[in-house]
Amino acid sequence: MSLTQGTPLVADPVTRGRRRAGRHDRAVTARWARISYVFVSGYVVLAVAFGVLPTLYALWMSVVDSSGSFVGVQNFVDVYGDFRFLPAVLHVGAFVVIWLVALMLLVTVLALVVHSIGRRWLSTSVRFVYYIPGALAGAASVVLWLFVLNPTVSPVSAVLHAFGFETFVQTVSPGNLPVIFAIIAFWTGAGGWIVVMYGALNSIPTEVLEAARLDGAGAVRTALHVQLPMMRKWISYMAIMSLAAGTQLFVEPRVLSQATQGVVPVDYSLNQLAYLFAFQQEDLNGSAAIAVILLVVSLALSVFFVIRGGLFERD
Repeated sequence: MSLTQGTPLVADPVTRGRRRAGRHDRAVTARWARISYVFVSGYVVLAVAFGVLPTLYALWMSVVDSSGSFVGVQNFVDVYGDFRFLPAVLHVGAFVVIWLVALMLLVTVLALVVHSIGRRWLSTSVRFVYYIPGALAGAASVVLWLFVLNPTVSPVSAVLHAFGFETFVQTVSPGNLPVIFAIIAFWTGAGGWIVVMYGALNSIPTEVLEAARLDGAGAVRTALHVQLPMMRKWISYMAIMSLAAGTQLFVEPRVLSQATQGVVPVDYSLNQLAYLFAFQQEDLNGSAAIAVILLVVSLALSVFFVIRGGLFERD
């Protein structure tokens, strides 16, 4: 009987099974979506409480005076006019440039070298050794480096003497501090990033690497033309996170300042200067202005790395 004669259209068992499977899959997806909201909610609450709200409060404090009256950009003008501000900017800028360049180049190269190790046990051991310094807290790391940088007790005193450093004060003179802080930061954080980059290299399909070898590409050409382009997003992510940490330079110069009894200035970094504004000069508004300046500069540079690295582009 044809459809025009009123015969009902009955789906075959296979079609009914597919519909039931589709409904089941959608139900499972919706249930997992609800569960994911529970996990994300904890981070959102903490981010709002300790990130968004303090940032908004700092923005408000930076445009009012101690009595709460709106003063516009006057706090920023006062901070910029302070004789300590521009030197602190140059100190942090020099440190961040040296550190980021060293981090992006050396971490990437070391990750490629570790990834090329054929023996699994050796590769795992090397990654573990790289990661050990990251287990030390910032202050503990600096205390350890107090001994390393002292030519009289340092295990690398021969190297320090070769550079002409005979005393601890000579080693940590202000002109050497950007390089010293970059070395300390690299020693502490590079191991973790090497592990991350190693994981990024493992995510590259083996078919792609095999195709490069079949085309006659050696290890160097494969790294330059295959692995590095496919690691671009991870390198950008490393740059953004390291930039955010580098601009917050505080622990290292503060500990060295106390250890050297003032040879390292107490206002060496912008964070130290903000600390002095808030707790020695009782100028919370000026301290907030410095924090906002750091925020704006960090966000602007982060946007640059996001755009150049294609961090949010779909593959």
